[in-house]
Amino acid sequence: MPDADGHPEPEEMQLGALLAALADPLRRRVIAELVRAEPLTERTCVSFGLPVSKASLTHHFRVLREAGLIRQVDRGNSRAAQLRRDEIEARFPGLLALVAAEDRAL
Repeated sequence: MPDADGHPEPEEMQLGALLAALADPLRRRVIAELVRAEPLTERTCVSFGLPVSKASLTHHFRVLREAGLIRQVDRGNSRAAQLRRDEIEARFPGLLALVAAEDRAL
């Protein structure tokens, strides 16, 4: 069962939900940027510079959070996103490398 903030436990992560979240190119871009960053890097949602409204930005990060790709942490008047790298790698080995490889190929 997801925690109070909507983060699923690693054993609850479903491949279909992760792939659905990654089907959107903007969400893939967010994950690719987090994959390239140092482990445990936290970034605010607006720091990714996505060309969408605030409501759409909120939606995209909710999808990523509920799929289990990111953990969001409240930072006062904003939220920071952190890739759940170790948990994803343990549950779905190689998935993040595929996202990073696609991003480099573009």
